[in-house]
Amino acid sequence: MADNAWSVAVISLGGTIAMTTQTDGGATPTLSADDLVAAVPGLASTGIHVEVHDFRRLPGASLAFSDLLELAVKVETLAVDGVVITQGTDTIEETAYLLDLVTSGDMPIVVTGAMRNASMAGADGPANVLAAIRVAASTEARGTGCTVVFGEEIHAARWVRKTHATSPLAFTSYPGPIGYVAEDRVRITTRPSEASVVDPRGATGSARTAIVTVGLGDDGTVLQAVGDVVDGLVVAAFGAGHVPMACVDVLTDLAKRMPVVLATRTGSGPVLRQTYGFPGSESDLLERGLISASTLDPIKARILLQLLLMTAAGTDQIAQSFSVLS
Repeated sequence: MADNAWSVAVISLGGTIAMTTQTDGGATPTLSADDLVAAVPGLASTGIHVEVHDFRRLPGASLAFSDLLELAVKVETLAVDGVVITQGTDTIEETAYLLDLVTSGDMPIVVTGAMRNASMAGADGPANVLAAIRVAASTEARGTGCTVVFGEEIHAARWVRKTHATSPLAFTSYPGPIGYVAEDRVRITTRPSEASVVDPRGATGSARTAIVTVGLGDDGTVLQAVGDVVDGLVVAAFGAGHVPMACVDVLTDLAKRMPVVLATRTGSGPVLRQTYGFPGSESDLLERGLISASTLDPIKARILLQLLLMTAAGTDQIAQSFSVLS
């Protein structure tokens, strides 16, 4: 049980956890942060002081970089011991990783949500909020960076992924959770290395980035079309960083005029550097100027790329930032 002196801020952004079913049958965000906290059984007995903040009331899919950068500023100004963010699960992995990159200090910042809205049988929001508050108010979680708490598992922002469209156990990570909550106790079993912090001051929000996933028989036409309208590109490549030979020339040209980040579409494991040598292999593409995402999946690689471009970083600086992950 947490010490009575511990305080946690719960900030609501909307999402399924804040939704109720309307008369037309569709669920929309209607619940405030007060409503969410009031629905958590057993919270009062923890002794944790909770303050609530309504920040947005949006579906997770409608959150923008500007929303999250404003959220990061708010988090940094709160005089509390820990912060819980509740939001839609569609973009939890993006929010968690962005906050991990732009916030500093060892205060626990926990992101959670729900797969079942408050009108459904077995709604998972209250249990997830309670577990998240326990993590945010624990000394054990200090210094772990931003985390995602779901189903009483604690996931590092850098590794967590939503891997199922509807299951209450939708969130997983490789190499696995860094801890869990059991019998009201927070247990941290692994501590991720400290993330590089991106200074968001001066971010303009004008950069446009995209992810293009290569597929069997890809001839580079889509890569070229997307590359013509973005400032930076993430390529979700086969395996350890491979693309069809027909894509090589397009990627070579794109890498001459913008940062092009090479990630693996598998969702886990690293982009290799020198194992394969055929045209379109990882070593060939890196030699042509593409930037390795290392172990970042395409979604996380885009978050980092976008933030760096928004702060006017050049290609060399972006390459250096990604190299820290290797």
